[in-house]
Amino acid sequence: MSPLTSRSPDLKRLQDEGFEVDVKDGHLIVTHVPYVAGDRTVRFGILVSELTLAGDITQAPSTHVVYFSGDTPCDHKGQPLNQLINGPSDSMLAGVRTTFMFSSKPVGTGVYNDYYEKVTAYAAILSSPAQELDPEATARTYRVVPGEPQDCVFRYADTASSRAGIGTTTQRLASIENVAIVGLGGTGAYILDLVTKTPVARIHLFDGDRFLQHNAFRAPGAASAEELKGAPLKVDYYAALYGKMRYGIVPRPVFVDETSAEELREMDFVFLALDQGAAKRLLVEQLEEYGVSFVDVGMGILEGDDALTGLLRITTSVPSQRSHIHQRQRIPFVDGDEHNAYARNIQIADLNALNAALAVVKWKKLCGFYADLEHEHHSVYQLDGNILTNEDTT
Repeated sequence: MSPLTSRSPDLKRLQDEGFEVDVKDGHLIVTHVPYVAGDRTVRFGILVSELTLAGDITQAPSTHVVYFSGDTPCDHKGQPLNQLINGPSDSMLAGVRTTFMFSSKPVGTGVYNDYYEKVTAYAAILSSPAQELDPEATARTYRVVPGEPQDCVFRYADTASSRAGIGTTTQRLASIENVAIVGLGGTGAYILDLVTKTPVARIHLFDGDRFLQHNAFRAPGAASAEELKGAPLKVDYYAALYGKMRYGIVPRPVFVDETSAEELREMDFVFLALDQGAAKRLLVEQLEEYGVSFVDVGMGILEGDDALTGLLRITTSVPSQRSHIHQRQRIPFVDGDEHNAYARNIQIADLNALNAALAVVKWKKLCGFYADLEHEHHSVYQLDGNILTNEDTT
């Protein structure tokens, strides 16, 4: 019995009463549910429901619908159960290819109080016609369903993906072993915040600085005064913060230079979020040599007459598209150039967050999570005009 099943009274009751239940990828799966097919034979299907959780304990279901894997369910005469079938479904949920969506609200309240009530209601609707043809047909087999071993990186189930029905798409990111974030200033920290919520195996944090008071005002979350007094290393502060949610946060308290750049060789993807242009030159050269894909972010915020203006930059480099960085000088490799807007160091949390979001969206496009129509490798967001320009497309 999985910890989730044993700690949730409704799931434990289902299992104790003989239902074949399993929990996977934020879904509740009930197998061996009898139903009648169109040829009036008794068959067995699978019910799949989202799981609403608080930690590892179920809450009231967020929806009354369930998904089904099987042929068209019918009554004992072979007529489809149209009052149950909401429509066809062709989704992969927690490894189950579903064929129909069912909708049956309980009488009175219209909502199910728990998953025991929800599962038994749908099982009864399906099983009743089947038992008219075969009185021995039952979903209560008392057969133990061993949960599949899951090398999950999260400390609790990702019910956000299951609730949205995008679990299969999210799993495209699960095959990524190593992602590095070089620089945990404002933008790098927000990149971490977003990547943390994906199922990549390990996130390596490279930064030798300490987390100080000014950092707190352009960082995700809210640092306490006590934490700031300790002046922790940024990598340690963020590893502890995001370690509450997942495993695989790897702090590396170093500035990446010629002595430590070798550590990036084994990365599947790298986010470059550091201000020093001269340091970037070395990293870009090394990542190109290693054949590693990366995104470099930059921000240039200027003080105008009465308001701030500026640009955000997201530059992507993959093995098949490198030349734009050098031929078109997409990444600045100098420090302290007054004419280089990206070298200015005004940092504001909302713009850091936007820069990070655009970088992570591009990475997810490369991973096949998001559709990518233009295959841009250089994007610039203009603050005052709210304009996003894509260039270096393939």
